[in-house]
Amino acid sequence: MDATPIQAAVQSFLRDQPYAAALLLALGSVSLLRVAYQTASVLLQTFVLPGNSLKRYGAKEHAWAVVTGATDGIGKEFAFQLAKAGFNILLVARNKELLSQTASEIESKYRVASATHSIDFAKADEAAYEAFAYAVRGRDVGVLVNNVGKSHAMPAYYVDTPLDEIADIVSINVTATLRVTYAVLRRWFDGMCILNLFIKSYMVYSKRGLILNIGSFAGSVPSPMLAAYSGTKSFLSTFSSALGEEVKKDNITVEHVNTYFVVSKLSKIRKPSVMIPKPGPYVRSVLSKIGLACGAGYSGRPNTSTPFWSHALLDYLMTLVGVPSVFISYTHGLHQSIRKRALAKAAREQ
Repeated sequence: MDATPIQAAVQSFLRDQPYAAALLLALGSVSLLRVAYQTASVLLQTFVLPGNSLKRYGAKEHAWAVVTGATDGIGKEFAFQLAKAGFNILLVARNKELLSQTASEIESKYRVASATHSIDFAKADEAAYEAFAYAVRGRDVGVLVNNVGKSHAMPAYYVDTPLDEIADIVSINVTATLRVTYAVLRRWFDGMCILNLFIKSYMVYSKRGLILNIGSFAGSVPSPMLAAYSGTKSFLSTFSSALGEEVKKDNITVEHVNTYFVVSKLSKIRKPSVMIPKPGPYVRSVLSKIGLACGAGYSGRPNTSTPFWSHALLDYLMTLVGVPSVFISYTHGLHQSIRKRALAKAAREQ
């Protein structure tokens, strides 16, 4: 059988340009080996390898875990599982009654101390953040979970989004993370004050700590009709990478937890599935994979982890495909459909 024009051209190239052909073959082999290595790494981290032990961050050593948004969903589950691991728990949220109930549940179930602090992150001013800093002062904080978050009431184009909703999203998702993290890390006395030698309520002094910033796939895939929320979640990824490099010398782990949907009030999803776990299994996966990138291992995002197995595989496959415009367009269509159904439901209820 005669060779096709393409086959003939390839054969001619291999015959006339042996060195170039060898180089291309080598580059192709390296690329294939890289994909194979990254795939094996993602699978091992997601399904086999254990993460850092929580004892590294003060579990069972009277250390405290600070959890924001701690009275419901993922935040409440973090509080319970960290208490089970042996941390005292400082619960931070807006509703004082729910805070008190959650603290009582923790103390009755686990042999740890609990404390509460009420703050409305949407309206918090300088005095409110100073009060929070005072609540943290004197506690040996080993873990911080920046979980509190807010999304849009429903998908909407940015120009149609109420300004107060945008302001709340930025205040809760960005400002709260910055100020809460600062309060946990900072020195309480400036300069060379001798009291710095005795106050152990900041992670830098203790030379150990874990900061979990709970993110979203909306931060890694720009999400039309959730533009403000998507932007704030993208901020968490960059902030975590920068801060993680700064405090690495102090033995502090900073991790941006890339999260797909989880059953919660924030997601407005009530029924779990393979892709949408309940808070319990999801939080167990996060705490069991500390220090491992899992599904984010192929993406090259420092200090980002996608630990839940189905989320990990989705993150890996999206990175492997490597065509962001496809996912942005798909998300746009999805949000248009969600908005249409939400408006129809609202009309029926009226």
